Amino acid sequence: MPDVSADHPITASAAHASSLGAYTTLRLGGPASTLTVVSETDEAVATVRAAARSGQPVLVLAGGSNVVIGDDGFPGTVVLLRTRGVHVADRDARGVLFRVAAGEPWDDFVAHTIENGCSGLEALSGIPGSSGATPIQNVGAYGQEVAQTIEAVHVYDRHEDEVRVLSLPECRFAYRSSIFKNNERWVVLEVDFRLTLSADSAPIRYAELARRLGVEIGERVPAKQVRETVLQLRAGKGMVLDPADPDTQSVGSFFTNPVLSAQEWAAVQDRLVDAGEPPSWPAPNGTVKVPAAWLIEKAGFGKGYAGAGGVAISSKHTLALTHRGGGTTTALLDLAREIRDGVRDRFGVVLHPEPVLVNCSL
Repeated sequence: MPDVSADHPITASAAHASSLGAYTTLRLGGPASTLTVVSETDEAVATVRAAARSGQPVLVLAGGSNVVIGDDGFPGTVVLLRTRGVHVADRDARGVLFRVAAGEPWDDFVAHTIENGCSGLEALSGIPGSSGATPIQNVGAYGQEVAQTIEAVHVYDRHEDEVRVLSLPECRFAYRSSIFKNNERWVVLEVDFRLTLSADSAPIRYAELARRLGVEIGERVPAKQVRETVLQLRAGKGMVLDPADPDTQSVGSFFTNPVLSAQEWAAVQDRLVDAGEPPSWPAPNGTVKVPAAWLIEKAGFGKGYAGAGGVAISSKHTLALTHRGGGTTTALLDLAREIRDGVRDRFGVVLHPEPVLVNCSL
């Protein structure tokens, strides 16, 4: 565990930030009162502790790939997390336990696990952002989510002023959610992943991925092949960061897929006279998950649909809202509201944002 017995001066690596957009994939967001870059776990804890004791609000920012920051920025200390490191903490019959620093780039970590003969994260390849962000919203894609492999999350508990290790049940993972999301109490420091020691992937669970691989649901293929295929699929949707592609200047999926009760699903079906039958998947307790992208498109918001002020729906995927340059967070949220309200009016379904909204609201 990191040594957090002594405070470190907050001014040691502090600098005034001109715009937090420089640290987000949307390239949007106003300034912070103070920006502090930390590269060690104990330094991160000490910086958060010192800011709290001085009465300043604190925002911990790492990859900036799942956050929307308001045009007024953040009125406090922004801790830019640049911790690094991956090591094997344990190895037994259950597999290999990797401990990864919160600031470690996620896709670098995924590639590292595959290169070392382990599987379990391959379908999560190409997702931008940091490793420490993945438990916050229980990151998932192509039939995998991090809750399937996380064994523990190392955190700084701001309420108790102590470093703790939260077990899998304590994390309260749910669909794109956890105990950490929209909860300032916890600062994620490190994450433990228990992976299978195998060159073959976990069973393929996602139909689109299975079709591209040419296999049936439940089959396994080399994990490296899954990674390469997922990277191709994501790139085709503008979901792999590329400075030359404005469609990647986004937070990925802006809305979560709605999970509807049987009654809500029946009500949606009653409104489908002209829209056709939507794709859907069974979810727990008799609920149904419906793709938000389908609802958005059928509500009249197609690929490339432009809002005012330099923002638009991606030309590759209707679930991504993009900043095309020269825009504002206000313009992006105006577009998001237009889409949300249009889907509600057309289908009676309310879409909810997936990214964390900082000093702004939808």
